[in-house]
Amino acid sequence: MSPVARSDALAQRSLAVLLEGQSRSGAFIASPSFPVYHYAWLRDGAFCAHALDLVGEPSAARAFHAWVAETLLAHRSLIEEALARVEGGERRGWKGAATPSAAPEHMPPARYTLRGTLEDAGGQAGAAEPWPNFQLDGYGMWLWALAEHLRNDPPQGDVRAAAALTARYLAAAWNLPCFDCWEEWGGGEHASTLGAVVAGLEAAARILAEPVWGETAQRVRAVLRSRFSDGRRLRRGAQDDRVDGSLLWLGVPFGVLEPGDALLRATVDAIREDLAGPGGGLYRYRGDTYFGGGQWLLLTSSLAWHDAVAGEHALAAAEQAWVRAQATDELELPEQVTDHALSPAMVQPWRQRWGPVATPLLWSHAMYLIAEAAVG
Repeated sequence: MSPVARSDALAQRSLAVLLEGQSRSGAFIASPSFPVYHYAWLRDGAFCAHALDLVGEPSAARAFHAWVAETLLAHRSLIEEALARVEGGERRGWKGAATPSAAPEHMPPARYTLRGTLEDAGGQAGAAEPWPNFQLDGYGMWLWALAEHLRNDPPQGDVRAAAALTARYLAAAWNLPCFDCWEEWGGGEHASTLGAVVAGLEAAARILAEPVWGETAQRVRAVLRSRFSDGRRLRRGAQDDRVDGSLLWLGVPFGVLEPGDALLRATVDAIREDLAGPGGGLYRYRGDTYFGGGQWLLLTSSLAWHDAVAGEHALAAAEQAWVRAQATDELELPEQVTDHALSPAMVQPWRQRWGPVATPLLWSHAMYLIAEAAVG
Protein backbone atom coordinates (compact mmCIF):
# COMPACT_ATOMS: atom_id res chain seq x y z
CA MET A 1 0.00 0.00 0.00
CA SER A 2 1.32 3.45 -0.89
CA PRO A 3 2.12 6.16 1.67
CA VAL A 4 -1.07 7.97 0.60
CA ALA A 5 -3.24 4.99 1.53
CA ARG A 6 -1.47 4.68 4.90
CA SER A 7 -1.77 8.37 5.70
CA ASP A 8 -5.29 8.48 7.14
CA ALA A 9 -8.22 6.25 7.93
CA LEU A 10 -10.41 7.67 5.18
CA ALA A 11 -7.74 6.97 2.56
CA GLN A 12 -7.52 3.39 3.76
CA ARG A 13 -11.28 3.05 3.66
CA SER A 14 -11.42 4.67 0.23
CA LEU A 15 -9.02 2.09 -1.11
CA ALA A 16 -11.14 -0.68 0.41
CA VAL A 17 -14.34 0.77 -1.11
CA LEU A 18 -12.78 0.75 -4.57
CA LEU A 19 -11.47 -2.78 -4.28
CA GLU A 20 -14.70 -4.08 -2.77
CA GLY A 21 -16.66 -2.32 -5.51
CA GLN A 22 -14.71 -3.95 -8.32
CA SER A 23 -16.50 -6.96 -9.72
CA ARG A 24 -14.72 -10.14 -10.78
CA SER A 25 -15.08 -8.90 -14.35
CA GLY A 26 -12.89 -5.87 -13.57
CA ALA A 27 -15.76 -3.38 -13.76
CA PHE A 28 -16.47 -0.91 -10.96
CA ILE A 29 -20.02 -0.58 -9.69
CA ALA A 30 -20.89 3.12 -9.32
CA SER A 31 -22.48 2.61 -5.89
CA PRO A 32 -23.22 -0.76 -4.26
CA SER A 33 -26.02 0.57 -2.04
CA PHE A 34 -27.91 2.67 -4.61
CA PRO A 35 -29.86 0.42 -7.00
CA VAL A 36 -30.03 2.96 -9.81
CA TYR A 37 -26.21 3.03 -9.85
CA HIS A 38 -25.69 -0.72 -10.09
CA TYR A 39 -23.90 -0.23 -13.40
CA ALA A 40 -20.37 0.46 -14.59
CA TRP A 41 -19.81 3.88 -16.14
CA LEU A 42 -16.66 4.31 -18.21
CA ARG A 43 -16.32 7.79 -16.70
CA ASP A 44 -16.46 6.77 -13.03
CA GLY A 45 -14.34 3.70 -13.70
CA ALA A 46 -11.59 5.70 -15.41
CA PHE A 47 -11.07 7.78 -12.28
CA CYS A 48 -11.31 4.72 -10.03
CA ALA A 49 -8.61 2.97 -12.06
CA HIS A 50 -6.40 6.06 -11.98
CA ALA A 51 -6.77 6.31 -8.20
CA LEU A 52 -5.75 2.66 -7.84
CA ASP A 53 -2.68 3.24 -9.99
CA LEU A 54 -1.70 6.11 -7.70
CA VAL A 55 -2.04 4.09 -4.50
CA GLY A 56 -0.06 1.11 -5.69
CA GLU A 57 -2.79 -1.20 -7.01
CA PRO A 58 -1.93 -1.42 -10.72
CA SER A 59 -3.29 -4.96 -11.08
CA ALA A 60 -6.78 -3.73 -10.15
CA ALA A 61 -6.46 -0.88 -12.63
CA ARG A 62 -5.25 -3.32 -15.27
CA ALA A 63 -8.31 -5.50 -14.70
CA PHE A 64 -10.58 -2.53 -15.33
CA HIS A 65 -8.85 -1.62 -18.58
CA ALA A 66 -9.03 -5.24 -19.72
CA TRP A 67 -12.77 -5.27 -18.94
CA VAL A 68 -13.32 -2.10 -20.97
CA ALA A 69 -11.41 -3.55 -23.91
CA GLU A 70 -13.33 -6.82 -23.78
CA THR A 71 -16.64 -4.99 -23.46
CA LEU A 72 -16.02 -2.60 -26.34
CA LEU A 73 -14.82 -5.34 -28.65
CA ALA A 74 -17.86 -7.44 -27.73
CA HIS A 75 -19.95 -4.52 -29.00
CA ARG A 76 -17.74 -3.69 -31.97
CA SER A 77 -20.66 -4.09 -34.36
CA LEU A 78 -22.68 -1.47 -32.45
CA ILE A 79 -19.77 0.97 -32.60
CA GLU A 80 -19.06 0.27 -36.26
CA GLU A 81 -22.74 0.75 -37.11
CA ALA A 82 -22.73 4.05 -35.23
CA LEU A 83 -19.65 5.14 -37.16
CA ALA A 84 -21.37 4.29 -40.43
CA ARG A 85 -24.43 6.31 -39.49
CA VAL A 86 -22.37 9.31 -38.38
CA GLU A 87 -20.20 9.22 -41.47
CA GLY A 88 -23.33 8.87 -43.58
CA GLY A 89 -24.72 12.07 -42.09
CA GLU A 90 -27.94 10.57 -40.79
CA ARG A 91 -30.26 13.18 -39.25
CA ARG A 92 -32.90 12.08 -36.76
CA GLY A 93 -33.73 11.55 -33.14
CA TRP A 94 -32.09 14.68 -31.74
CA LYS A 95 -34.38 17.17 -29.98
CA GLY A 96 -34.05 19.75 -32.71
CA ALA A 97 -30.31 19.41 -33.21
CA ALA A 98 -29.05 20.93 -36.45
CA THR A 99 -25.91 18.88 -36.96
CA PRO A 100 -25.76 15.61 -38.93
CA SER A 101 -25.95 12.75 -36.50
CA ALA A 102 -27.21 9.28 -35.77
CA ALA A 103 -30.14 8.58 -33.49
CA PRO A 104 -28.93 8.52 -29.85
CA GLU A 105 -30.39 5.09 -29.15
CA HIS A 106 -28.05 3.70 -31.80
CA MET A 107 -24.89 5.10 -30.18
CA PRO A 108 -22.49 3.26 -27.84
CA PRO A 109 -23.68 3.68 -24.23
CA ALA A 110 -22.06 5.55 -21.36
CA ARG A 111 -22.55 2.59 -19.01
CA TYR A 112 -22.70 -1.17 -19.16
CA THR A 113 -23.68 -3.91 -16.75
CA LEU A 114 -20.89 -5.32 -14.61
CA ARG A 115 -20.76 -8.26 -17.03
CA GLY A 116 -20.12 -5.90 -19.92
CA THR A 117 -23.54 -6.30 -21.49
CA LEU A 118 -26.02 -3.62 -22.49
CA GLU A 119 -28.61 -2.72 -19.90
CA ASP A 120 -32.18 -3.87 -20.39
CA ALA A 121 -34.26 -1.81 -22.78
CA GLY A 122 -36.43 -0.73 -19.87
CA GLY A 123 -33.59 1.23 -18.30
CA GLN A 124 -31.87 1.13 -14.95
CA ALA A 125 -33.25 -0.67 -11.93
CA GLY A 126 -35.26 1.76 -9.83
CA ALA A 127 -35.56 4.37 -12.58
CA ALA A 128 -39.05 5.44 -13.62
CA GLU A 129 -37.92 5.74 -17.23
CA PRO A 130 -34.80 4.97 -19.28
CA TRP A 131 -31.88 7.26 -18.47
CA PRO A 132 -29.94 9.16 -21.14
CA ASN A 133 -27.15 6.86 -22.21
CA PHE A 134 -25.36 8.58 -25.09
CA GLN A 135 -22.38 10.43 -23.65
CA LEU A 136 -18.98 10.80 -25.27
CA ASP A 137 -16.98 11.90 -22.25
CA GLY A 138 -16.48 8.45 -20.73
CA TYR A 139 -14.80 7.13 -23.87
CA GLY A 140 -12.31 9.99 -23.84
CA MET A 141 -11.74 9.57 -20.12
CA TRP A 142 -11.03 5.87 -20.59
CA LEU A 143 -8.32 6.57 -23.16
CA TRP A 144 -6.80 9.20 -20.87
CA ALA A 145 -6.76 6.80 -17.88
CA LEU A 146 -5.39 4.00 -20.06
CA ALA A 147 -2.46 6.14 -21.19
CA GLU A 148 -1.78 7.12 -17.57
CA HIS A 149 -1.85 3.45 -16.59
CA LEU A 150 0.46 2.40 -19.39
CA ARG A 151 2.74 5.42 -18.80
CA ASN A 152 2.36 6.00 -22.54
CA ASP A 153 3.76 2.56 -23.44
CA PRO A 154 2.04 0.90 -26.41
CA PRO A 155 -1.02 -1.18 -25.49
CA GLN A 156 -1.13 -4.77 -26.62
CA GLY A 157 -3.71 -7.19 -28.00
CA ASP A 158 -7.36 -6.48 -27.27
CA VAL A 159 -6.54 -3.31 -25.34
CA ARG A 160 -4.83 -1.86 -28.40
CA ALA A 161 -7.69 -2.87 -30.67
CA ALA A 162 -10.25 -1.31 -28.31
CA ALA A 163 -8.20 1.89 -27.96
CA ALA A 164 -7.97 2.25 -31.74
CA LEU A 165 -11.71 1.65 -32.12
CA THR A 166 -12.47 4.23 -29.42
CA ALA A 167 -10.21 6.83 -31.04
CA ARG A 168 -12.01 6.31 -34.37
CA TYR A 169 -15.35 6.72 -32.63
CA LEU A 170 -14.37 9.94 -30.84
CA ALA A 171 -12.83 11.44 -33.96
CA ALA A 172 -16.05 10.80 -35.90
CA ALA A 173 -18.62 11.68 -33.23
CA TRP A 174 -17.07 14.50 -31.19
CA ASN A 175 -19.31 17.21 -32.64
CA LEU A 176 -22.58 15.31 -32.16
CA PRO A 177 -24.98 16.69 -29.56
CA CYS A 178 -25.03 14.37 -26.55
CA PHE A 179 -25.76 14.25 -22.85
CA ASP A 180 -23.17 15.64 -20.46
CA CYS A 181 -21.25 14.03 -17.62
CA TRP A 182 -24.21 14.67 -15.30
CA GLU A 183 -26.59 12.73 -17.60
CA GLU A 184 -28.28 15.97 -18.68
CA TRP A 185 -28.97 17.39 -22.13
CA GLY A 186 -28.29 21.09 -21.56
CA GLY A 187 -28.40 21.92 -25.24
CA GLY A 188 -26.34 18.90 -26.24
CA GLU A 189 -22.99 20.75 -26.28
CA HIS A 190 -20.71 20.74 -23.26
CA ALA A 191 -17.23 22.08 -22.65
CA SER A 192 -16.32 19.26 -20.26
CA THR A 193 -17.31 16.65 -22.84
CA LEU A 194 -15.08 18.21 -25.46
CA GLY A 195 -12.29 18.42 -22.90
CA ALA A 196 -12.55 14.69 -22.31
CA VAL A 197 -12.52 14.08 -26.07
CA VAL A 198 -9.34 16.16 -26.44
CA ALA A 199 -7.67 14.25 -23.61
CA GLY A 200 -8.72 10.91 -25.05
CA LEU A 201 -7.57 11.63 -28.59
CA GLU A 202 -4.24 13.00 -27.41
CA ALA A 203 -3.77 9.90 -25.28
CA ALA A 204 -4.56 7.72 -28.29
CA ALA A 205 -2.04 9.60 -30.42
CA ARG A 206 0.67 8.86 -27.85
CA ILE A 207 0.01 5.23 -27.04
CA LEU A 208 -0.95 4.19 -30.57
CA ALA A 209 1.73 6.34 -32.25
CA GLU A 210 -0.90 7.71 -34.64
CA PRO A 211 -0.52 11.50 -34.99
CA VAL A 212 -3.86 11.84 -36.78
CA TRP A 213 -5.69 11.57 -33.44
CA GLY A 214 -3.62 14.43 -32.06
CA GLU A 215 -4.47 16.52 -35.09
CA THR A 216 -8.15 15.91 -34.50
CA ALA A 217 -7.70 16.81 -30.85
CA GLN A 218 -6.25 20.15 -31.87
CA ARG A 219 -9.33 20.89 -33.96
CA VAL A 220 -11.59 20.04 -31.04
CA ARG A 221 -9.49 22.22 -28.73
CA ALA A 222 -9.85 25.15 -31.12
CA VAL A 223 -13.63 24.74 -31.19
CA LEU A 224 -13.71 24.54 -27.41
CA ARG A 225 -11.75 27.78 -27.02
CA SER A 226 -13.78 29.64 -29.64
CA ARG A 227 -17.34 28.46 -28.95
CA PHE A 228 -17.23 27.80 -25.21
CA SER A 229 -15.54 30.99 -24.07
CA ASP A 230 -17.06 34.39 -23.41
CA GLY A 231 -13.68 35.97 -24.09
CA ARG A 232 -12.67 35.86 -20.45
CA ARG A 233 -13.53 32.41 -19.12
CA LEU A 234 -15.02 29.12 -20.21
CA ARG A 235 -18.73 28.50 -19.97
CA ARG A 236 -20.72 25.35 -19.37
CA GLY A 237 -22.20 25.10 -22.85
CA ALA A 238 -21.95 26.89 -26.16
CA GLN A 239 -25.21 28.67 -25.30
CA ASP A 240 -24.95 28.44 -21.50
CA ASP A 241 -22.93 31.17 -19.79
CA ARG A 242 -22.87 29.46 -16.38
CA VAL A 243 -19.79 27.76 -15.02
CA ASP A 244 -19.81 24.08 -14.11
CA GLY A 245 -17.57 22.27 -11.67
CA SER A 246 -16.58 19.79 -14.38
CA LEU A 247 -14.71 22.60 -16.16
CA LEU A 248 -11.95 22.04 -13.62
CA TRP A 249 -10.92 18.91 -15.52
CA LEU A 250 -9.92 20.94 -18.57
CA GLY A 251 -6.88 21.95 -16.56
CA VAL A 252 -6.21 18.99 -14.28
CA PRO A 253 -6.10 16.25 -15.34
CA PHE A 254 -6.88 16.62 -19.04
CA GLY A 255 -4.40 19.38 -19.82
CA VAL A 256 -6.63 21.00 -22.44
CA LEU A 257 -5.49 24.32 -20.96
CA GLU A 258 -2.12 24.92 -19.36
CA PRO A 259 -2.07 25.86 -15.65
CA GLY A 260 -1.00 29.42 -16.43
CA ASP A 261 -3.59 29.99 -19.15
CA ALA A 262 -5.61 33.12 -18.37
CA LEU A 263 -8.77 31.42 -19.61
CA LEU A 264 -8.31 28.59 -17.09
CA ARG A 265 -7.43 30.93 -14.23
CA ALA A 266 -10.54 33.02 -14.83
CA THR A 267 -12.67 29.88 -15.08
CA VAL A 268 -11.38 28.48 -11.77
CA ASP A 269 -11.90 31.86 -10.11
CA ALA A 270 -15.50 31.90 -11.34
CA ILE A 271 -16.05 28.36 -10.06
CA ARG A 272 -14.84 29.41 -6.62
CA GLU A 273 -17.04 32.50 -6.64
CA ASP A 274 -20.22 30.96 -8.05
CA LEU A 275 -20.15 27.35 -6.89
CA ALA A 276 -18.52 27.25 -3.46
CA GLY A 277 -21.05 26.42 -0.76
CA PRO A 278 -20.93 26.87 3.01
CA GLY A 279 -17.74 25.38 4.39
CA GLY A 280 -16.09 25.00 1.00
CA GLY A 281 -17.86 22.21 -0.88
CA LEU A 282 -18.61 22.73 -4.57
CA TYR A 283 -21.98 22.68 -6.30
CA ARG A 284 -22.16 21.28 -9.81
CA TYR A 285 -23.79 24.36 -11.36
CA ARG A 286 -26.32 27.01 -10.47
CA GLY A 287 -29.85 25.77 -11.01
CA ASP A 288 -29.09 22.15 -10.14
CA THR A 289 -32.10 20.30 -8.72
CA TYR A 290 -30.88 16.70 -8.50
CA PHE A 291 -31.44 15.73 -4.85
CA GLY A 292 -31.89 19.47 -4.37
CA GLY A 293 -28.54 20.39 -5.89
CA GLY A 294 -26.14 19.74 -3.03
CA GLN A 295 -22.39 20.11 -2.69
CA TRP A 296 -20.50 17.35 -4.50
CA LEU A 297 -17.53 15.68 -2.87
CA LEU A 298 -15.86 14.55 -6.07
CA LEU A 299 -15.85 18.11 -7.40
CA THR A 300 -14.44 19.47 -4.17
CA SER A 301 -11.60 16.96 -4.44
CA SER A 302 -11.21 17.97 -8.09
CA LEU A 303 -10.64 21.54 -6.96
CA ALA A 304 -8.15 20.28 -4.37
CA TRP A 305 -6.36 18.37 -7.12
CA HIS A 306 -6.16 21.55 -9.21
CA ASP A 307 -4.95 23.61 -6.27
CA ALA A 308 -2.30 21.08 -5.29
CA VAL A 309 -0.90 21.02 -8.83
CA ALA A 310 -1.00 24.83 -8.90
CA GLY A 311 1.01 24.98 -5.67
CA GLU A 312 -1.91 26.23 -3.55
CA HIS A 313 -1.40 23.58 -0.91
CA ALA A 314 -3.23 25.38 1.90
CA LEU A 315 -6.34 25.67 -0.24
CA ALA A 316 -6.09 22.05 -1.32
CA ALA A 317 -5.71 20.88 2.28
CA ALA A 318 -8.79 22.87 3.35
CA GLU A 319 -10.87 21.42 0.53
CA GLN A 320 -9.83 17.89 1.40
CA ALA A 321 -10.62 18.58 5.06
CA TRP A 322 -14.16 19.51 4.02
CA VAL A 323 -14.48 16.23 2.12
CA ARG A 324 -13.25 14.25 5.14
CA ALA A 325 -15.85 15.98 7.30
CA GLN A 326 -18.64 14.60 5.10
CA ALA A 327 -17.71 10.95 5.66
CA THR A 328 -20.19 8.76 7.49
CA ASP A 329 -19.37 6.94 10.71
CA GLU A 330 -18.38 4.00 8.49
CA LEU A 331 -15.98 6.32 6.60
CA GLU A 332 -18.02 6.18 3.44
CA LEU A 333 -18.29 9.18 1.14
CA PRO A 334 -21.62 10.13 -0.44
CA GLU A 335 -22.16 11.59 -3.87
CA GLN A 336 -23.30 14.92 -2.44
CA VAL A 337 -24.48 16.53 0.78
CA THR A 338 -27.76 18.43 0.80
CA ASP A 339 -27.67 20.44 4.03
CA HIS A 340 -27.32 23.64 1.99
CA ALA A 341 -28.98 22.55 -1.24
CA LEU A 342 -29.53 25.05 -4.03
CA SER A 343 -33.12 23.81 -4.45
CA PRO A 344 -34.19 22.60 -0.97
CA ALA A 345 -37.72 21.78 -2.07
CA MET A 346 -36.32 19.12 -4.42
CA VAL A 347 -34.43 17.10 -1.81
CA GLN A 348 -37.37 15.11 -0.49
CA PRO A 349 -38.95 14.31 -3.88
CA TRP A 350 -35.72 12.66 -4.99
CA ARG A 351 -35.43 10.77 -1.70
CA GLN A 352 -38.98 9.50 -2.13
CA ARG A 353 -38.19 8.42 -5.67
CA TRP A 354 -34.80 6.75 -5.19
CA GLY A 355 -33.98 6.73 -1.49
CA PRO A 356 -31.05 8.42 0.29
CA VAL A 357 -28.16 9.96 -1.63
CA ALA A 358 -25.81 7.31 -3.05
CA THR A 359 -23.38 6.30 -0.29
CA PRO A 360 -20.70 5.19 -0.83
CA LEU A 361 -20.06 6.57 -4.29
CA LEU A 362 -16.89 5.01 -5.68
CA TRP A 363 -16.15 8.12 -7.73
CA SER A 364 -16.12 10.25 -4.56
CA HIS A 365 -13.62 7.89 -2.94
CA ALA A 366 -11.48 7.81 -6.09
CA MET A 367 -11.26 11.58 -6.33
CA TYR A 368 -10.41 11.83 -2.64
CA LEU A 369 -7.48 9.46 -3.14
CA ILE A 370 -6.29 11.24 -6.27
CA ALA A 371 -6.35 14.62 -4.54
CA GLU A 372 -4.56 13.19 -1.51
CA ALA A 373 -1.81 11.91 -3.78
CA ALA A 374 -1.49 15.38 -5.31
CA VAL A 375 -1.49 17.16 -1.95
CA GLY A 376 1.18 14.73 -0.70
